[in-house]
Order: sequence, then C-alpha cells, then structure tokens
Amino acid sequence: MSKLRPIRFVEIDSGVVQEERVYGGFWIKALYGTLVGRMISALIAAPPFSRLYGWLQDRPKSKAKVKPFIEKFEINMADFRPEEGRTADDPYSTFNQFFTRRVTETARPFAQGEQFPAPCDARYFAYAALNDDVSIPVKGSFFKASALLNHPQWNGVFEQGPGFIARLCPVDYHRFHFPDAGRKLDSWRIPGALHSVNPWALAFREDIFMINEREVTILETERFGKLAYVEVGATCVGKIQQSHHEETFDRGDEKGMFLFGGSTVIVLGEPGKWAIDDRILDHTREGIEAYLKMGQSLGRAL
Repeated sequence: MSKLRPIRFVEIDSGVVQEERVYGGFWIKALYGTLVGRMISALIAAPPFSRLYGWLQDRPKSKAKVKPFIEKFEINMADFRPEEGRTADDPYSTFNQFFTRRVTETARPFAQGEQFPAPCDARYFAYAALNDDVSIPVKGSFFKASALLNHPQWNGVFEQGPGFIARLCPVDYHRFHFPDAGRKLDSWRIPGALHSVNPWALAFREDIFMINEREVTILETERFGKLAYVEVGATCVGKIQQSHHEETFDRGDEKGMFLFGGSTVIVLGEPGKWAIDDRILDHTREGIEAYLKMGQSLGRAL
C-alpha cells in the first residue's frame, strides 16, 4: 500500500494544486492493495452489497452522519438547497437526502454559446482524440471507448473524437446535467460489478471502467454533435437514478443523480465537433485531474 502516491488535483481557474482527502481511503488501499483485500473486493463489488449500503443511507438514523461529514470536508452549504419541505435549520431527513442535495439557482452558472459546460462537479481527465490505445494516467489503466460502450452501432462513431472522465467524490454535488440542448437517440444499461473508481483502486485494477455497471445514453446536441454520455456505478453507489425521461432536453437540464457513493460520468464526442481546453489536456498528461464545478467551461465547439 505504501507505493501509492497522494491523489492530486488542480483548481482549473486558480491553478492551485491540492491533495485529495479521500473518503474511506484506508479501506480502498486495504481492498485493492493487499492480497487478502483483493480476494474480499470481489464480494464488496457485487451489486447487493452496494444496494444494501445505499438502503442504509435512506434510513432516518443516517441523518446523524450529515453534520460531521459537512464539518470534516468543509462543504460550503450556502451553495445548496434544503430538502423539499424542510428548513435551513434542519435541512435533510437522511444522509442520502443530503448526498443528493440540489444546488441553488445561482451557485452553478452554466457556460453559454459555443462553450462546452462541465456536466457535474468532478475531477476531470480529458483527451483530444480517443482510440483504443488511450490510457488513464494512473499506473497505465486503460480506457477503451469500444469496450466502454459495448454497442456495435455506436462504437465507431466516437473513434478519434474528444472525451473526458469526470470522477465524482462523496463530498461532491452528485447530480449530473446535459451540456447542451438536443434529443436522445438511444440508451442502454450494461450490468456489471461495482468496484471503486478512486485512482488508488485503478492503480491496482486497470479494467474497472470496462467491468463496472454502466448506463449509456446517445445524445444529438445542437452545438456539439453526437455525444455518448455514460454513468459508471461504483462501490456503495446505491443507485444510478435517471430523472429526465423526455426525448428532448435543454442545456443545463438535470439528467440524473448518483445515490450514495463516489462515481463517474464519461462523455465521448464525435471527431471535429468540439475541442477540450488545452489546460485540462496538459494537466491530464501530467497525471493531475482538473477540478471543475458543474457549468464551468471545459472546451468549445469547433
């Protein structure tokens, strides 16, 4: 376990590099960095464990965890609204209600025009042109677009196009949004395991994105062409919940949310439609994730 380096990320606007405070870091190292842990991790990654853990976060007793969590991770609650029907003095009835909290109207302004907005609060790795040789800069873990989508009709559409991996931590806002107006062309679910998506887990197991549970939606957008929008489940994610059920959507509309646990949104694009900010690409090459809040620009249409 000692060979693992601290996880660093950079605030994209200030350029300040920070070290991540990993929620459950000891257990991630133990499960993926030891022989006994790797034997146990197969059981932990089975969906029933995470479903049960998610169910527990919906119990009234879980409310007791909210205040200590906020204090430990110094979350700015001025950005978030109380649960519907509750007040700021007693904002959430369970931990999951806190975890899936909504932002205020002014907390996450959405980039407009030709700018490509970040779909969620997350730490981003990004790539100018995806192919099956692209690897995540975490101990050589692979990121194969064709294996990620696992759909012969759509695999080739995004070959050599831009793409990004947005990793959400338990401390983050856990709803994800549409980056542009458009319509849904296709969607499917890929059953799988629920391994941790933390870089420490990826350092020991390179195929996590390819074997974890995923929900895929193909979007036709007004400014950025076709997008493959992929939500990846992870350990202790009680559920990936889709909240938008119409065929069409507007820029900034909520698409869905992750119930308790850190997870990942991956977006793939067609070649020649949009490009990712060079700063994010440079940080990716250095192995440092770029932290963006939902709505911040991460690229632009070509």
